[in-house]
Amino acid sequence: MTGTDEPVVLTAEGLAARITLNRPRALNALTAPMVERIDQALAHWEHDPTVETVVITGAGERGLCAGGDIRSIYEDARAGGSASAAFWRDEYRLNARIARYPKPYVAVMDGIVMGGGVGVSAHGSVRIVTERSRIAMPETGIGFVPDVGGTYLLGLAPGELGTHLALTGTPVGAADALLCGLADHFVPSDRLPRLLADLTTTVVWDALERHVRQPPPGELEGHRAWIDSCYRSGTVEEIMARLRAHPDPEAARAAETLATKSPTALKVTLAALRRARRLGPLEHVLEQEYRTSCAALSSHDLTEGIRAQVIDKDRAPQWSPGTLAEVSDVDVDRFFAPPESSGPESGPGPGPGFGLGLAPLASAQEVPW
Repeated sequence: MTGTDEPVVLTAEGLAARITLNRPRALNALTAPMVERIDQALAHWEHDPTVETVVITGAGERGLCAGGDIRSIYEDARAGGSASAAFWRDEYRLNARIARYPKPYVAVMDGIVMGGGVGVSAHGSVRIVTERSRIAMPETGIGFVPDVGGTYLLGLAPGELGTHLALTGTPVGAADALLCGLADHFVPSDRLPRLLADLTTTVVWDALERHVRQPPPGELEGHRAWIDSCYRSGTVEEIMARLRAHPDPEAARAAETLATKSPTALKVTLAALRRARRLGPLEHVLEQEYRTSCAALSSHDLTEGIRAQVIDKDRAPQWSPGTLAEVSDVDVDRFFAPPESSGPESGPGPGPGFGLGLAPLASAQEVPW
């Protein structure tokens, strides 16, 4: 524990400045004020000559961050509000800042790291996992689409591993996170206190050399054959058919998992991943994700998915449309409708005229923070 009730605790010691997400009872879920505080801290430390390294950790024993505060998103969506769109705008801009940060940004991805937690960690320059790490983008299970740059990261994973993880929402451990490019180094959890202490007196690379080890074996490498074969299909229907026909029992289990997800979210996610691979820089993908997120805000499946998983917890969402066959190309294209204009000047609402203003940007120097 940090000894304070602040949801984000900022400290500095020696060479390192530290961000501690401090909502352990909510598994450090992100709120709009938390995103603002992190962004302001990074802006300040970027120009502070005494800070050589920035470290982000999570309070408590359960994980770094379980994502955004989806209860708030649920209430906002039901009320037809714009708070979620504003939150995503600031969150995605923060993700872009982290990705282009000029100083080492060390993310300690210990325990659960999901959704928005991936956004504040996996874009960093030094991403550390432990034997307790469980990393996932589980959005299709609540009628949503991977965001916070998730389609960018998963689109870069080897073969079709990213497609498998995005559609199923399967959490991965340390070795598989390294394989998929979601992390850089494995450090045993019992060595984290010493690593964090060393970062206050030592440059990052020397500190890492003392503590990085080989991770326990993962699972995905052994499943590459059926994953790459089944998920390279062009439609979710074809993917499902291949999974069900494949002799490996793990493929059949993946098909069963997909059958529980929102049909609309599955189709939009597959399209978003395929498009992300062609879009180029992260900023371009974040712009696309902002469109899909705002479109989801007015959809039936997002509120229904959150209701079933978090509010009522009956785990029995009633998706609409209820089958893949009922989700048309027009339904999918609606999530990617180009904005009429971009930037915050276009208004406060979540409609297509409200973009991030990031798409033309390609480097940290150009980002107008």
